[in-house]
Amino acid sequence: MEILTPRLKMAQITDKDWMLYESLHHDPAVIRLCFDEPSFSQIKEKFESRLPSWSKTSANWLCLTMTLRETDEKIGVTGFHLVDGTAEVGYLILPQYHGLGFGTESLKALTNWASNEQAITAFSAVVTEGNVGSERVLIKSGFSLKTVVPNAYEIGGKLYADHIYSIENIVT
Repeated sequence: MEILTPRLKMAQITDKDWMLYESLHHDPAVIRLCFDEPSFSQIKEKFESRLPSWSKTSANWLCLTMTLRETDEKIGVTGFHLVDGTAEVGYLILPQYHGLGFGTESLKALTNWASNEQAITAFSAVVTEGNVGSERVLIKSGFSLKTVVPNAYEIGGKLYADHIYSIENIVT
């Protein structure tokens, strides 16, 4: 499976993508408003749980690497997991590629693919309060803020609200 955009190629993560995945989970600029830095074993466990082939009946995440088509450089991951028919999306991008539109480009392509190829029509995302960049990506991708859950998530000993976004019935 491969999803192409004008600038990106997205394909299911493989064991060769370990260094990218690990660096995304260690870089303070990537994780500071997402989660506390996980241990090596936690990252390895998450990574390995994303390696099995994905199908609509899978319990695991569909995890895709984002690769620049022009240079073949891997710049991040995106994907989703299904919960009661709703695809909860997530993405992490290397900091040098923040603010360049890759998050929006990849998320639009992912939701369009899921809608057209997998008949998934409902999507959600949870963003930690203060993660303005991720909120902009979601809004540009057609998501809207549905709920704010105060003091829902702790990062670095501080409680943050969860901002829950959703989109339904994507038309491509």
